[in-house]
Amino acid sequence: MKNLLSLIVLVVLVLIGYLVALAGSQNGATLGGAPVFMLAVGLAFIIQWLAFIPSYFFQTEKFFDLTGSLTYITVTGLALCYSRYNVPLDERSILLGALVIAWAVRLGSFLFGRIRKAGKDDRFDEIKPDFLRFLNVWTIQGLWITFTAAAALVAITSTARKELDVFAIVGALVWVIGFVIEVTADAQKSRFNADPSNKGKFIRTGLWSRSRHPNYFGEIVLWIGVAIIAIPVLQGWQWVAMISPLFVTLLLTRVSGVPLLEKKADKKWGGQSDYEEYKKNTPVLIPRL
Repeated sequence: MKNLLSLIVLVVLVLIGYLVALAGSQNGATLGGAPVFMLAVGLAFIIQWLAFIPSYFFQTEKFFDLTGSLTYITVTGLALCYSRYNVPLDERSILLGALVIAWAVRLGSFLFGRIRKAGKDDRFDEIKPDFLRFLNVWTIQGLWITFTAAAALVAITSTARKELDVFAIVGALVWVIGFVIEVTADAQKSRFNADPSNKGKFIRTGLWSRSRHPNYFGEIVLWIGVAIIAIPVLQGWQWVAMISPLFVTLLLTRVSGVPLLEKKADKKWGGQSDYEEYKKNTPVLIPRL
């Protein structure tokens, strides 16, 4: 029964990815008759499945986050490279590609370094031995990449071209703000955890004194910036790309981000007066000014 359920989930995930690819390909560049956006989505899934094979065989999740980041870079590069056969690359496409790649390089290297140091990610302990469940996790990452990068990829592959405008300026500024917040929050927490005197403690300094999850706030903000830049060139069904910042927000605040870490923190420090006071006085996501 569990295997059947996992198989159904796999089919649903792939179907959702296909529908997003179909909608986002409208009025988009093609390569040999195939929509470039759809090729990018397909490649996002294929890379995850290829990486899954050795990961399952060796029962490791060490390359999960790194594979995700490399996939962002690969599909963005594909979109930039092959869209120009239909329409010339413009400043908006180059800007979007640069922002996505810069984010992926930074976050991928950070997460890979963190798991190398930690040795494992305990979220995968129960999943790794189960072939279909572990495969679904990698498939979910393919869909995750599709959703989060959708605004950038659809805009890059769109046949519509518009000069940089107020949307590009505002979007780039929003991205920079989000990126700086995320990088700063990650750096502050890394330094905190590296100090032996902080072992067993929770961070509540720097940005972490203003928000319990400032890195996630930065992540959401930067993808909103990407979506703002993409808006002027979206047409018809391409507006499905606006799912990008909405998906990131829902995922981090309702599914795999904040809820899991809050539960883990409550289990570890719940009942301690300093933690309860911190939790009571510090917003969960949007920083207190």
